[in-house]
Amino acid sequence: MSDKQKSNQTIALNRKAHHEYSMEDRFEAGIVLEGWEVKSLRAGRVQLDQSYVILKNGEAYLLGANITPLLTASTHINPDPTRTRKLLLHEKELSKLIGSVERKGYTLIPLNLHWSKNHVKLEIALAKGKKQHDKRADEKERDWQRQKQRLAKDY
Repeated sequence: MSDKQKSNQTIALNRKAHHEYSMEDRFEAGIVLEGWEVKSLRAGRVQLDQSYVILKNGEAYLLGANITPLLTASTHINPDPTRTRKLLLHEKELSKLIGSVERKGYTLIPLNLHWSKNHVKLEIALAKGKKQHDKRADEKERDWQRQKQRLAKDY
Protein backbone atom coordinates (compact mmCIF):
# COMPACT_ATOMS: atom_id res chain seq x y z
CA MET A 1 0.00 0.00 0.00
CA SER A 2 1.38 3.45 -0.87
CA ASP A 3 1.83 6.24 1.67
CA LYS A 4 -1.06 8.19 0.14
CA GLN A 5 -3.47 5.26 0.64
CA LYS A 6 -2.25 4.65 4.19
CA SER A 7 -2.63 8.29 5.17
CA ASN A 8 -6.33 8.51 4.29
CA GLN A 9 -7.86 5.15 5.19
CA THR A 10 -11.53 5.12 6.11
CA ILE A 11 -12.34 3.64 9.50
CA ALA A 12 -16.13 4.03 9.51
CA LEU A 13 -18.86 5.55 7.33
CA ASN A 14 -22.25 6.98 8.25
CA ARG A 15 -24.25 5.39 5.43
CA LYS A 16 -27.61 6.84 6.53
CA ALA A 17 -26.36 10.43 6.37
CA HIS A 18 -26.78 10.94 2.62
CA HIS A 19 -30.25 9.39 2.68
CA GLU A 20 -31.54 11.44 5.61
CA TYR A 21 -29.84 14.82 4.97
CA SER A 22 -28.78 17.10 2.15
CA MET A 23 -25.19 18.23 2.71
CA GLU A 24 -24.19 21.89 2.40
CA ASP A 25 -20.63 22.24 3.68
CA ARG A 26 -18.01 19.77 4.94
CA PHE A 27 -15.34 20.14 7.62
CA GLU A 28 -12.54 17.90 8.89
CA ALA A 29 -12.16 17.82 12.66
CA GLY A 30 -9.68 16.15 14.96
CA ILE A 31 -11.15 14.06 17.76
CA VAL A 32 -9.97 13.61 21.35
CA LEU A 33 -9.69 9.88 22.08
CA GLU A 34 -8.39 7.63 24.84
CA GLY A 35 -5.88 4.84 24.23
CA TRP A 36 -8.39 1.98 24.30
CA GLU A 37 -10.54 3.85 21.73
CA VAL A 38 -7.65 4.10 19.26
CA LYS A 39 -7.03 0.36 19.61
CA SER A 40 -10.71 -0.31 18.92
CA LEU A 41 -10.64 1.98 15.89
CA ARG A 42 -7.68 0.06 14.48
CA ALA A 43 -9.79 -3.10 14.85
CA GLY A 44 -12.71 -1.35 13.09
CA ARG A 45 -15.11 -1.53 16.06
CA VAL A 46 -16.98 1.75 15.61
CA GLN A 47 -20.48 2.80 14.49
CA LEU A 48 -21.50 6.30 13.43
CA ASP A 49 -25.15 5.72 12.37
CA GLN A 50 -26.77 7.06 15.55
CA SER A 51 -24.25 9.82 16.21
CA TYR A 52 -24.51 13.58 15.86
CA VAL A 53 -22.51 16.69 16.69
CA ILE A 54 -23.56 19.39 19.15
CA LEU A 55 -22.08 22.80 19.82
CA LYS A 56 -21.82 23.80 23.47
CA ASN A 57 -19.86 26.67 25.08
CA GLY A 58 -18.11 27.44 21.79
CA GLU A 59 -16.86 23.85 21.35
CA ALA A 60 -18.02 20.89 19.26
CA TYR A 61 -18.75 17.45 20.71
CA LEU A 62 -19.55 14.09 19.11
CA LEU A 63 -22.43 12.27 20.79
CA GLY A 64 -23.76 8.77 20.22
CA ALA A 65 -20.77 7.32 18.37
CA ASN A 66 -20.31 3.77 19.57
CA ILE A 67 -16.70 2.61 19.91
CA THR A 68 -16.83 -0.92 21.27
CA PRO A 69 -13.92 -1.65 23.61
CA LEU A 70 -11.68 -4.61 22.89
CA LEU A 71 -11.57 -7.37 25.47
CA THR A 72 -7.80 -6.92 25.64
CA ALA A 73 -8.09 -3.22 26.57
CA SER A 74 -6.64 -2.17 29.91
CA THR A 75 -8.29 -3.88 32.85
CA HIS A 76 -7.88 -0.96 35.25
CA ILE A 77 -10.25 1.33 33.33
CA ASN A 78 -14.00 1.12 32.84
CA PRO A 79 -14.55 2.05 29.18
CA ASP A 80 -17.75 3.88 28.15
CA PRO A 81 -18.47 3.00 24.47
CA THR A 82 -20.79 5.97 23.82
CA ARG A 83 -19.07 8.71 25.80
CA THR A 84 -19.11 12.31 24.56
CA ARG A 85 -15.93 13.07 22.60
CA LYS A 86 -14.58 16.56 21.98
CA LEU A 87 -13.91 17.63 18.39
CA LEU A 88 -10.96 19.83 17.48
CA LEU A 89 -11.77 22.62 15.02
CA HIS A 90 -10.29 26.04 14.27
CA GLU A 91 -12.05 28.97 15.90
CA LYS A 92 -13.04 30.37 12.50
CA GLU A 93 -14.72 27.08 11.56
CA LEU A 94 -16.46 26.89 14.93
CA SER A 95 -17.89 30.39 14.62
CA LYS A 96 -19.21 29.60 11.12
CA LEU A 97 -20.81 26.39 12.39
CA ILE A 98 -22.35 28.08 15.42
CA GLY A 99 -23.86 30.80 13.21
CA SER A 100 -25.31 28.31 10.74
CA VAL A 101 -26.71 25.93 13.35
CA GLU A 102 -28.28 28.62 15.54
CA ARG A 103 -29.61 31.02 12.90
CA LYS A 104 -30.26 28.97 9.78
CA GLY A 105 -31.49 25.72 11.33
CA TYR A 106 -28.76 23.42 10.08
CA THR A 107 -27.64 20.20 11.77
CA LEU A 108 -24.12 18.83 12.15
CA ILE A 109 -23.77 15.25 10.96
CA PRO A 110 -20.66 13.02 11.15
CA LEU A 111 -19.97 11.49 7.72
CA ASN A 112 -16.87 9.38 8.18
CA LEU A 113 -14.00 8.60 10.48
CA HIS A 114 -10.58 8.20 8.85
CA TRP A 115 -6.84 8.18 9.41
CA SER A 116 -4.91 11.22 8.24
CA LYS A 117 -1.15 11.10 8.85
CA ASN A 118 -1.54 8.80 11.87
CA HIS A 119 -4.25 10.99 13.40
CA VAL A 120 -7.94 10.12 13.58
CA LYS A 121 -10.09 12.70 11.79
CA LEU A 122 -13.86 13.02 11.62
CA GLU A 123 -15.50 14.51 8.55
CA ILE A 124 -18.62 16.44 9.56
CA ALA A 125 -21.18 18.15 7.36
CA LEU A 126 -23.48 21.08 7.78
CA ALA A 127 -26.77 19.54 6.67
CA LYS A 128 -30.51 20.04 6.43
CA GLY A 129 -32.94 17.19 6.97
CA LYS A 130 -34.68 15.86 3.87
CA LYS A 131 -38.45 15.61 3.65
CA GLN A 132 -40.05 12.29 2.67
CA HIS A 133 -40.73 13.43 -0.91
CA ASP A 134 -37.06 14.47 -1.32
CA LYS A 135 -35.97 10.99 -0.25
CA ARG A 136 -38.35 9.43 -2.78
CA ALA A 137 -37.05 11.68 -5.56
CA ASP A 138 -33.46 10.72 -4.75
CA GLU A 139 -34.40 7.03 -4.79
CA LYS A 140 -36.09 7.47 -8.17
CA GLU A 141 -33.02 9.27 -9.56
CA ARG A 142 -30.71 6.51 -8.29
CA ASP A 143 -32.89 3.83 -9.90
CA TRP A 144 -32.91 5.73 -13.20
CA GLN A 145 -29.10 6.07 -13.15
CA ARG A 146 -28.79 2.33 -12.47
CA GLN A 147 -31.19 1.54 -15.32
CA LYS A 148 -29.25 3.80 -17.71
CA GLN A 149 -26.06 1.93 -16.80
CA ARG A 150 -27.73 -1.40 -17.58
CA LEU A 151 -29.05 -0.14 -20.93
CA ALA A 152 -25.65 1.27 -21.88
CA LYS A 153 -24.04 -2.03 -20.94
CA ASP A 154 -26.32 -3.95 -23.33
CA TYR A 155 -25.23 -1.88 -26.34
